[in-house]
Amino acid sequence: MALRFYNTLTQRLEEFRPLDGETVRMYTCGPTVYHYVHIGNFRTFSFQDVLRRVLRMRGWKLHHVMNITDVDDKIIRNAVAEGKSLKEYTERFTQAFLEDAAKLRLERPEKLVFATEHIPDMVAAIQRLAEKRHTYESEGSTYFRIASFPEYGKLSHTNFSGNVAGARVDVDEYEKADARDFVLWKARKPGEPYWDTPLGAGRPGWHIECSVMAMQYLGETIDLHAGGEDLIFPHHECEIAQSESLTGKPFANTWIHTRFLQVDGEKMSKSKGNFYTVRDLVDGDRVDPLALRYALITVPYGKPLNFTRQTLRDAAQNVDRFRECARLADAAKARGAKGASAGFAESLRQLADEMLEAMCDDLNTSVALAKALGGTSVIFKAGDSMTAEDAPAALAFLDEVQALLGIVRPEHGAVQAPSAPQVDEERIEALIAERAAAKKARDFARADAIRAQLDAEGIELRDTPEGTHWRFKTTP
Repeated sequence: MALRFYNTLTQRLEEFRPLDGETVRMYTCGPTVYHYVHIGNFRTFSFQDVLRRVLRMRGWKLHHVMNITDVDDKIIRNAVAEGKSLKEYTERFTQAFLEDAAKLRLERPEKLVFATEHIPDMVAAIQRLAEKRHTYESEGSTYFRIASFPEYGKLSHTNFSGNVAGARVDVDEYEKADARDFVLWKARKPGEPYWDTPLGAGRPGWHIECSVMAMQYLGETIDLHAGGEDLIFPHHECEIAQSESLTGKPFANTWIHTRFLQVDGEKMSKSKGNFYTVRDLVDGDRVDPLALRYALITVPYGKPLNFTRQTLRDAAQNVDRFRECARLADAAKARGAKGASAGFAESLRQLADEMLEAMCDDLNTSVALAKALGGTSVIFKAGDSMTAEDAPAALAFLDEVQALLGIVRPEHGAVQAPSAPQVDEERIEALIAERAAAKKARDFARADAIRAQLDAEGIELRDTPEGTHWRFKTTP
């Protein structure tokens, strides 16, 4: 089964294989740690995690490097305003990012690299670019001359030939209309942190950071580079110019970019009151982190995602389906009933194969999730009649869903939502059974009283054709 991705560089769907046929050398742009990371960024990071899982399922090893940008304009501005050193300021938000990533079950890359730990390497790269006549100096800063790299614009597919020669831009982020010679080394400004180097006192520009760290750990040509679509220009375009000017070789063979996330059909913005971080939702609103992860991968990475509270509610219900399936399978194992249900294992095996096939087709998560939910329907249909011989097939299917999509907890059975209270699960099941008996006897007052009692304890009941399921209440 071939693995195919849409390559931003070629604008084609292409089969992917690592250069050495064994290890995928992948670089992804991590967060700029000037604040808590919002869910728009975590949409990208969630897809990068799914990407890792698919690459591994195809049998390849991973050498994934992710950078942490711990020096740039925003960080310096905020650190100076708070009277803190760069390290003091960024450590807090770096740790927060790692904690939030763990909540969403994102795998840790094989190597996390920090910009401030590679300043000498960046200086050396800038010096080599100067020797090759790709740079010039102005007022103590060093700039990359984009006219020296005729292919500038090949990633964003934009023609920059009309740029005014010598026009410069000092800021780290800018719009396409402002494409100019970009800064590699910024001269020291009063009150800002700086490094004393052969280039003078100052600090690196944003773009040189990733080029240097990617090549240092992954080589001159890497297999795959990924990030959000906002990074195509200027960041990734500038990475290509610098890297290929240094080596004369292609910088990355495949470029994958995740489309933007909107909230309720609008751009996420603090001024609009629709700006969310992971901790806003998980710690503040007590949203199940797996439901949030599920919501962030419902739409394939190549399409924009409109994030809503209904999206979260639907995701929470679907995550509960997987948990209930695990409970049914564990119960079947415990009962020990003999005999295998006709077609049960075969149906789940076919759905698992179709799920993997969808993921190999440019990470089509919407189809993969549909196949995964199809498997829960098969398991629910078996329900309490599932045998001990059926249970391994059900659990194996759930393990494959987890391996590919990361939306099933590794432990089987009922699992609590974040910060949920400890409860007696046997008592809850007994009350649910009593409620079912009361409804059958048309004692609706007693049935309603049981629901109200459990609701007051923070437990939500859901009546489905397959029976009544319960979960700890969250507030998506």
